[in-house]
Amino acid sequence: MAMLRGRATHFPPMASSTTFVALRKCLIPILTTSSLHKFSTFSAFHSFFSRLITLSRPYHSSLILRQVSPMAGHPQLRLSASFSTESSNGESREILVHHLLLKEDDQRLLVELERRIAGGEDMADLAAEYSVCPSKEDKGMLGWVRKGQMVPEFEEAAFSAPLNKVVKCKTNFGWHLLQVLSEREESLLKAIQPEEFHAKLQDPSFIEEAQLIDVREPEEVSQASLPGFQVLPLRQIESWGPEITSNFDPMKATYVMCHHGRRSLQVAKWLQTQGFREVFNVSGGIHAYATKVDPSVPTY
Repeated sequence: MAMLRGRATHFPPMASSTTFVALRKCLIPILTTSSLHKFSTFSAFHSFFSRLITLSRPYHSSLILRQVSPMAGHPQLRLSASFSTESSNGESREILVHHLLLKEDDQRLLVELERRIAGGEDMADLAAEYSVCPSKEDKGMLGWVRKGQMVPEFEEAAFSAPLNKVVKCKTNFGWHLLQVLSEREESLLKAIQPEEFHAKLQDPSFIEEAQLIDVREPEEVSQASLPGFQVLPLRQIESWGPEITSNFDPMKATYVMCHHGRRSLQVAKWLQTQGFREVFNVSGGIHAYATKVDPSVPTY
């Protein structure tokens, strides 16, 4: 892997097995893997400070899919059939961010925590105890984020902060103490059309070498399936999620499929947060594959 500004471009994934978060520019909803299996769609999000964020699943063709952080923070999730592999300002850089959030009127506590961190206390422990962000459940870890995904004040502070230096900034949510742990080249998420995927499947070596994941339920797979796929149902992500980087190589191209391409899109984005460098979502899922390129595959 190439080096970025003299630093390693890959950092071990930091997300816990119970974390999967959709992050928005103006509000901060959180969705954990413990609740993800309850929603085969992003039909609802937990709101930050009990605010209403969204009640409808954001699968509208006019929207664009953007980065999801593995832990609570500020990027927004927007979805569409095509994906951009570059951030909004053309840079291809992601940073691994750790933070602690305090209410705006807790300036005395802010000063105290700055002093304690400067004295050597672990910000992770302090975040778990004092942060009012849902990310406190993961000791303040936000995971990998890119430009264009965070509220402007937080983004400016994070992307200008020296590595490992704790800095502070203020947003409409309150005061943040944040620390950038690492940076890397931006990971890629691509949509692959059924026709292109079918062509790849004709090559026996592709089936042997590619990492193929089917996130449908076993009863769905029994009705229609493609060769070479390992079945990892989205609803069971809590059981297989913790072992994903042990059972699959994050450095290899990984293809994700479901019935219509929606659940697989969720998992594909989650795989990015776990450090997978190149992830492909099979557009339209196995239904589109059957109707467009291979009628021998049953539809249901």
